[in-house]
Amino acid sequence: MTESARIARLNHAVLYVRSLEVAVDFYRRAFGFQEVARERGMMAFLRAAGSPNHHDLGLFAVGPEAPRPPRGSTGLYHLAWEVPTIEDLAAAASVLSELGALGGASDHGATKSLYGRDPDGNEFEVMWMVPRESWGEFEKQAIIAPLDMPAEIARWGRG
Repeated sequence: MTESARIARLNHAVLYVRSLEVAVDFYRRAFGFQEVARERGMMAFLRAAGSPNHHDLGLFAVGPEAPRPPRGSTGLYHLAWEVPTIEDLAAAASVLSELGALGGASDHGATKSLYGRDPDGNEFEVMWMVPRESWGEFEKQAIIAPLDMPAEIARWGRG
């Protein structure tokens, strides 16, 4: 058997969207992405602030009448964007709420997560990872519990 490919990390994701303008505006406002390139009026490439990548997100416009895939069909479920601190996660919750994009929040033990949808219905997660040395029993578990943001900030925040 051939040895598996050695992957370092996910470099970027590409999404189909109805409108480049609407999608670019959403990702700029929600996550501070910067547009680095636009091609043929139907593709936009965005980079997160401080990212070493050429782009972290590609958007391909497929037109305003494009149907959404039915929930539960095969394909991408969601993308997960990591934030550096628990305070950043709390700030993301505020921004996503203001944009009407926040759908839920969960404590997964080793990670604390928010869930939402962009204007085209693409689901995403914004997550903060607990320091590895504190995973404990969650090293081999992925629980789904309610997220108590004030308690998490009190425990993990900068003070």
